[in-house]
Amino acid sequence: MASHHEEEVLGKAYDSRLMKRLVTYLRPYKWQVGIALGSILLKVGADVLGPYLTHVVIDRYLAPVPGLRTPLDFMLSSKPLVGIAQIAALGVGLLTFSFLLEYLQTYFMQWAGQMVMFDLRSQIFRHLQHMHIGFFDKNPVGRLVTRVTSDVDALNEMFTSGVVSIFEDVFVLGGIVWLMLRMNRNLALITFAVLPFIAIATKLFRDKVRDSYRRIRVAIARINGYLQEHVSGMVVLQLFNREERAFHKFSDVNATHMEAFKDAIMAHAVYYPIVEILSSVAIACVIWFGGNDVIRDTTTIGVLAAFIQYAQRFFRPIQDFSEKYNILQSAMASSERVFKLLDTPPEITSPAVIKTPEGPGRIQFDHVWFAYRTVASSEPDWVLRDVSFTIEPGQTVAIVGHTGAGKTTIISLLMRFYDVQKGAVRIDGVDVKEMDLADLRRRFGVVLQDPFLFTGTVEGNIRLGTAWIEDADIEKAAEDVNLADFVRTLPGGFKEEVRERGSTLSTGQKQLISFARALAHEPKILILDEATSSVDTETEFRVRDALNRMVEGRTSVVIAHRLSTVQRADKIIVMHKGQVREAGTHQELLAQRGIYYKLYQLQYKDQEVLAAASRPEVTAGADD
Repeated sequence: MASHHEEEVLGKAYDSRLMKRLVTYLRPYKWQVGIALGSILLKVGADVLGPYLTHVVIDRYLAPVPGLRTPLDFMLSSKPLVGIAQIAALGVGLLTFSFLLEYLQTYFMQWAGQMVMFDLRSQIFRHLQHMHIGFFDKNPVGRLVTRVTSDVDALNEMFTSGVVSIFEDVFVLGGIVWLMLRMNRNLALITFAVLPFIAIATKLFRDKVRDSYRRIRVAIARINGYLQEHVSGMVVLQLFNREERAFHKFSDVNATHMEAFKDAIMAHAVYYPIVEILSSVAIACVIWFGGNDVIRDTTTIGVLAAFIQYAQRFFRPIQDFSEKYNILQSAMASSERVFKLLDTPPEITSPAVIKTPEGPGRIQFDHVWFAYRTVASSEPDWVLRDVSFTIEPGQTVAIVGHTGAGKTTIISLLMRFYDVQKGAVRIDGVDVKEMDLADLRRRFGVVLQDPFLFTGTVEGNIRLGTAWIEDADIEKAAEDVNLADFVRTLPGGFKEEVRERGSTLSTGQKQLISFARALAHEPKILILDEATSSVDTETEFRVRDALNRMVEGRTSVVIAHRLSTVQRADKIIVMHKGQVREAGTHQELLAQRGIYYKLYQLQYKDQEVLAAASRPEVTAGADD
């Protein structure tokens, strides 16, 4: 619900601090923005002159006013037909010029808006890539996706529609007001008399629509969250026959969105006719009082005709202001959320002075204390307590223990996904905090319990964009993990398309691709985090020899429950309640009859009996 509540917050329609920061994204495209703004100013002049031409053509030629002087006299003929044709040509020219300026303004402003969106989304994605894993534990994926999509779209709308339209409307209003006051002050004041009533209607409309738009955003957030959860869990939904209940619940959420939208539609349906009525009243007053002035010869027919046109144009920008207000308000709220994300500093970064380990890959945990959550006023909830051990180069070490004992946390600290609170994690004597992050993680090849595949091809998922890995290296890695035979059965071979998260592949097949991925990158240190737990027995036998080849000559850390993997390790570290309780070989730990012996009795005994019954030579090899 936190993400829903965050969408409810709406700040001011204009925040100078945020706007100044947003404008910096336009600086690389200042020439394009300058052309767009210049086009707006010229277009405003062309648009405002239209009714003035009506005034000139009527008062100079159709109903001539003696002694009339206009700024256009120097270019107009004294002959009525010629003069009217000249003004008509000037009007067509202004209209054509206005269309050209509209094209320039739209093209360059939309182009600049798209470039700003590109830059902002790139910055957000790059920033997310540098955030540590703990950040993603606290921030739902849906919320982060919204920052890159909907919030950036709102900013683009502000740049290309909101600010530009407001800028244009303000100058149009300014030009109309100036000309109306110059032509006839009394008629101008009559036109402006309805403005207080329009201001009251606009305030009521704005408040109503603001509330409706807030409810719409909350409803959309809930719809997206509900859909994401229930589409992802469709198997469970169908398995327990919960389709009808889920449908009714979705209908309730959907109805909330519909009701909010209906309220917004109602507000628009009432507001715009009210403004039209008030503007019509203003025009009627202009006609009434202006007509009386014409009859009394205190004004001209041309001025009255121009005033009617100006009054019609005067109220159009006012109608748009309320809509642009909502665009600005939404953009300010979106920018605040985006900048809050960008201002969140990465907690784990490469140090200013980098040290590079020189050695074959000796791993040392030196009195390590670690907690995921720390509160200054209380004792941290320690996940690891004073953990110390050493893994020698070329050694294969297995880490075992109950769920929650801290096994996977050790791997996370080794990769520096998190930083320790006390103690140190070292590679060849260098603290991982003093190493370049890219260099640190380049040393590792990791196979996780839950294999993750990206949309693309099989070879693309093995290479992962690493330029120096050749096609031959991919095929060799696939051969080494017994994946090649399966890949050759695919229609596209290594070019076969992989759908989202490898949905068309079995868990075992996805895991084999993960093995090939780790092997192809030729890591110095290999990490297998329960890598065979999702693999069936037959597949495990296929990859066991491959695992032996993978760990050969490499420092290897294995977290596993399978008997074969644990038995073959050079050393087994037993974790219990965040502490190292035992360490030794398989036989040494069994002889101690401690925690490992109990784990063996509970978890491995039955598996060993079954394995021995089906593959007696495996157990014999392990005991050797």
